[in-house]
Amino acid sequence: MKKATLFLLLVLVFFTCAVYGQTAQVKGVLLDQDHFPVTDVQITALTDANPITTTSDNSGFYLIKIPANQSVTLLFSHISYKKVSVKLNLTANEDYELNLELNDVYEQLGELVISKNGLKQLKGIAVIPPQIIRNIPGANAGVENILKTLPGVYSNNELSTSYSVRGGNYDENLVYVNEVEVYRPFLIRSGQQEGLSFTNTDMVQTVDFSAGGYQAKYGDKLSSVLDITYRRPTKFQAIVNANFLGASASVDYASKNQKWSGISSVRYRNNSLLVNSQETDANYKPLFLDIQQVLNFDYNAQWQFSFLGNISSNRYHYKPLHRQTNFGTLNDPIALLVNYQGEEKDSYLTYFGALKATQKVTENTKLKYIASVYHTQEQENFDIEARYRLGEVDTNIGSNNFGNVIYSRGAGSQLSHGRNHLDALIANFEVKGFHDLTNDNQVEWGAKYTYEDIRDRLVEWEQIDSAGYNIPALDLDIKNNQPYQPYYGPLAPFHYVRATNFVKINRISGYAQWSKRGNLTHADYWINAGVRAHYWQVNAQGYESKGQATISPRAQFSIKPYWVADMVFRISGGLYHQPPFYRELRKMDGTLNPNLKAQQAVHVVLGNDYTFQMGDRPFTLTTELYYKNLTNVNVYTLDNVRIRYFGDNDAKAFVYGADVRIAGEFVPGAESWFSVGYLKTQENYQNKGWIARPTDQRLKFALLFQDYMPVLPRFKIYLNLIYNTGLPGGSPSYGDPYAYQNRLRDYRRVDAGFSYVFKDAKLNSDKKWLEPFKELTVGIELFNMFNNQNSITNTWVRDVYTKYQYAVPNYMTTRVFSLKLSARL
Repeated sequence: MKKATLFLLLVLVFFTCAVYGQTAQVKGVLLDQDHFPVTDVQITALTDANPITTTSDNSGFYLIKIPANQSVTLLFSHISYKKVSVKLNLTANEDYELNLELNDVYEQLGELVISKNGLKQLKGIAVIPPQIIRNIPGANAGVENILKTLPGVYSNNELSTSYSVRGGNYDENLVYVNEVEVYRPFLIRSGQQEGLSFTNTDMVQTVDFSAGGYQAKYGDKLSSVLDITYRRPTKFQAIVNANFLGASASVDYASKNQKWSGISSVRYRNNSLLVNSQETDANYKPLFLDIQQVLNFDYNAQWQFSFLGNISSNRYHYKPLHRQTNFGTLNDPIALLVNYQGEEKDSYLTYFGALKATQKVTENTKLKYIASVYHTQEQENFDIEARYRLGEVDTNIGSNNFGNVIYSRGAGSQLSHGRNHLDALIANFEVKGFHDLTNDNQVEWGAKYTYEDIRDRLVEWEQIDSAGYNIPALDLDIKNNQPYQPYYGPLAPFHYVRATNFVKINRISGYAQWSKRGNLTHADYWINAGVRAHYWQVNAQGYESKGQATISPRAQFSIKPYWVADMVFRISGGLYHQPPFYRELRKMDGTLNPNLKAQQAVHVVLGNDYTFQMGDRPFTLTTELYYKNLTNVNVYTLDNVRIRYFGDNDAKAFVYGADVRIAGEFVPGAESWFSVGYLKTQENYQNKGWIARPTDQRLKFALLFQDYMPVLPRFKIYLNLIYNTGLPGGSPSYGDPYAYQNRLRDYRRVDAGFSYVFKDAKLNSDKKWLEPFKELTVGIELFNMFNNQNSITNTWVRDVYTKYQYAVPNYMTTRVFSLKLSARL
C-alpha cells in the first residue's frame, strides 16, 4: 500500500511538473513612430514564478518564452519611450507574434490589443483598421471602398476608386504609400477603365485619413490626405484571395536574423461581371494586372533601407453592341434604342519605384532620404458609331408589343473618334528631418525636388447627325434650320480637339513644423504649427513661364479637458495651395496655359471627439464643422471620372458643411460605424453669378456594419450602405455650366457579404485538413442588393422635329452575385 501511494505521488508530481513546464513563445519587432527599429528594449515577463527577461536586438526583433496556460504580463520598457503592458494567456507550444509601435508621448496599456490612435485622435486623423478593409464588400473593394463610407467623402461610381472630399474634385487628394506620393493615370475617362488601385489591401498595416486642415508636412493639394503604411513582415506567410472579379496572392518573408524582410504580391482583376450587368450589351475584354514588391533591409542600428516597386498593366478592350434605356414618366414613357459599330482599345502601362533610406543620426535625430520615379504610357484609341432611335413605348399590358417602341420621335447617329497618346515621367528626391527636442517637443522639416516630363498628343472629334441632317459645332454660331431651309455653312465636326504638348515642369518644395504636447491646469493639449513653400516653372514647347511661388502656413490645436466626459476639442486650418499639374494646365481645346496660377483655399475645421461607454463597449462620436474659401479657382467639368479644366484662374468658390460619425462595437468584437454629412459648394466664374460646383453633393448617409450569430459565431455578415443626393452633373462636356444645372438622380447602393469562417485567430479548428491554414473564409457577396438604378452621366439626344434635347441616364451596374475565398497560410 505504501509503495502504491508513493507511486501515485511520483506520478502526480511528474504530471504537475510537465504541465507547468509547458511553454509558449512570443516574438515580434519593436518600432518607433517612424517605423524605425528600437534596440535594447527590455522585455520582462511577470509570471507566477520568477520574472523572465530579454532585450531586442539591432533590428528591433525579440523572442521570449513564457509559461503556457496562465496569465502572463509582458512589460516593454526603454529609457526613451513610455512603457507598454500587455496581458497574454497562451496555450502550450503556441507561437504568438506581437509587433508594437513604441511611443515617446503616452503610455500604452491593454489586455491584448495596443491602442495607437490616441495622438492621431488629437490630430483629427481617421484610422481605418486593415481587417475591415479586407472584409467589407464592394464592387471595387479596397481602401477607397471604405473611404467612401466616411463623412465628407463622396463617390457616385462603384467602378471607380476615385473620390471627392468636401467639395473638391478627384485631382485634389494626396495619397502616400510608405511616405511616397503615388499618382493616378492621366487619360482615364470612365470608371470601368481604371482597373486596380495602387494600394494593395493584402500589404497594408496602417491607414490614416485626413479630410482637411492637415499638417504642413503633407503636400500641396486642396482636399485630403490618405497616408498608408505597408507592414514589415517578421516571418513567412502567404495570403490568397479570389472571387468572380479577380484574384490576388502575396507572400511575406523574413530572414532568420530579421535584417531582411519583404512582401511580393500579384493581383488580377476582370470587371466583366459588373460591366455586363449594365444596359449596354458589349463584348468586353479587360486585362488588369498588378505586381508589387516591398523590400526592407536593416543594415545596422543607424541605417535602414526599403524599396517599393510596382508594375501595373491595365488593358481595356470594349466593343458595344446594343442598348435600350427606358426613361420618362408614366404618362409619357420614352425609350432610347442604340445600335453600335466600332470598338475602343485602351492601354495604361505604369512603372513605379521608390527607394528610402532612414538614418538615425543620434538618439533624438533621424533623417530620411526618399527617391522615386513614376513612368506612365497611356493610349486611347476608339471609333464608335452609335445609331439611335428615340420613340414612345407601348404601355398596354395586353399588347403584343408591350415594352417596345411603337412610334419614333427622332433618329440619328453619332460618330466618336479618338487617338490620344500620353507619356509622362515624374521623378522626386526628398530629404526629411525629425528632431525630438524633449519627450513632448518635436521639430520636422523637409525639402523636395520634382521633375516632370510629359508628352501628350490629343486627337478627338465627334460628329452628330439627327434625322439625316448634320449638326455643326456650337462655337461656329451658325443657325441650322434644316429641313425647312438649306444649310450653307461649313461641314465641321460637332466637337473637335487636336493638340500636341511637350511639357517640362521643375518644382522645389519644402516644409518646417513644430509639435508639442503638454499639460494645463485642467487639461492636456497638443499643438502643431508649420509652413510649407512651393516654387515651380513650366517649359512648354520651348516657352519658359515665369517662376511662381506659394507659401502656406498651417496650424492645429487640440485640447482634452479633465472632465468626467471623455472629450477632445480641435481647431485646425491655414492657407492651402494647389500648384497646377499637367492636366490642370490643359484647357478645353487641348492647348496649354503655362502661366496658370495655383488654386488657393483657406481651411477652417472645428472638431470634437466624444468617447463613451454603451453596453460596456467604447464608442466614439466624431463631429466636424468646416469652411473653405477658394480663390484663383480653375473651373472644370466632370464626365464620369474625366475632368476637363477651363485652364484659367477666373473664378472663386466656397465650401461649408458638417460631418458626423459614430463608431464602435455595436456587436461585441466587430467594429462598425454610421456617417452623416452635409455640404454646400458654389462657384462664381467671371462674375456671372453663383452656381453649384460639379461636386455639390448636399447630403450623405453611410453605414458600415459587421455582425455575427452568437449561436453560430463562424457565420458573419458585412453590410456597406451608401446614400448620396444627386450631383449637379449629367450636362454635355461641351455645355455651358450656367445653362445646365440639372441634377442626377440620388445614388443609393447596398453591398452585402455573408461568410463562413473555418479558421482564424479567434476561431480555431481541430480538423486536420485545416492545419496548414491560419485563416480560411468562404463567402458570398451581393453587390447592389436592392438593384437600384444609379446613373453616372447622361446621354443627350436631340429630337429634330421639336428641337428638344433629352437627357437619357447612363445607368451603373445592377444586382450582381459573386463568391469569395480568403486564405492565409
